[in-house]
Amino acid sequence: MAASGACVVVVDAVRSAVGRRNGALAAVHPADLLATTLLALVARTGIDPAAVGQVVGGCVGQVGAQASNVTRTAWLTAGLPLDVPATTVNAQCGSSQQALTLAHGAVAGGLVDVAIACGVEAMSVVPMGSTVPRDPDVGQPRSARYCEHYEVTTQFEGADRIAKRWRIGRDELDELGLRSQERAAEAWAGARFDGQIEPVNVDGVAFARDECLRATSLEALAGLRSNLPGDGSLHTAGTSSQISDGAAAVLVMSEARAAQLGLQPRAVLLDSVLVGSDPELMLTGPIPATRRLLERTGLTIDDIDVFEVNEAFASVVLAWQKETGADPARVNPNGGAIALGHPLGATGCVLLTKALYELERTHGARALVTMCCGGGLGTGTVIERL
Repeated sequence: MAASGACVVVVDAVRSAVGRRNGALAAVHPADLLATTLLALVARTGIDPAAVGQVVGGCVGQVGAQASNVTRTAWLTAGLPLDVPATTVNAQCGSSQQALTLAHGAVAGGLVDVAIACGVEAMSVVPMGSTVPRDPDVGQPRSARYCEHYEVTTQFEGADRIAKRWRIGRDELDELGLRSQERAAEAWAGARFDGQIEPVNVDGVAFARDECLRATSLEALAGLRSNLPGDGSLHTAGTSSQISDGAAAVLVMSEARAAQLGLQPRAVLLDSVLVGSDPELMLTGPIPATRRLLERTGLTIDDIDVFEVNEAFASVVLAWQKETGADPARVNPNGGAIALGHPLGATGCVLLTKALYELERTHGARALVTMCCGGGLGTGTVIERL
């Protein structure tokens, strides 16, 4: 079982719509984007922002517009109390889910009784790779000594290696890519995202609809070129997460503090984990993260009604399904990052928000959110609806 401590509850969660690369959110400063979701969280709950003990945010590209502790900058940009502290963490793709884990731990351990976990990534403004600039040359992330232990691989290489190790063919990858797009389109047509999105003001126009969806077919997906040169590469743009912009925020607190403040919790945080995994395959982290969560909570895979498994690449989800035996119908029921985008540092809290709303829509009991992360990590969270 997970370590004992104060019962930690989710009071509310909110996200922006996700913008495609160089789309509607490209002109929005990331601090402004995150500020929008933070203000929405305060307004929706009516909480006195001065009651927040800590704000923990995730962001991967902490350079330029996202440098200098963008979480703190966003809090101040929102005009919220200056004596509330904020910090920004980087666990690669799982950054805001790790922010949630740290907030969960701070409340459970009694360091604070109210916390906000959040995340932002403006990939149109700060492209991937910006943290290792070519000019000036500030060196490479890994040294020769690292290479004595592990081969340096890219996420693209890791995704293809996972597909080959788990015997996942191009057809299966394309089928998942199509399913993601179809489910996301069905979700929007069925108003399943109602309530979870806070509109972002873009030049006087409210941006409130996920922008990355693309109509496609298996025939169209089969015709796409692979991400990597050579005949051995399996993934394409149609089976990989989309570069995008977005933000999200989650308000957590002890159950006792929620009662004192007269707030109605929506879910209990049953457990949160960060695990290490093979840094060469790199993207298998959701497998051990899920196993750790089920072991610690005493739950089985069939006790989970909704799974949000980040679709960094199609093979990540398919290999995870093969290892866990999860029912595919319960996995990313409203589409994933292949269709909806993956704003790196924001995605963890985006997925938690989606999972919470889907549990409420379907009257499910529990959801599990998990992500792979660059460098060989896995994040995981289990919530139970109240």
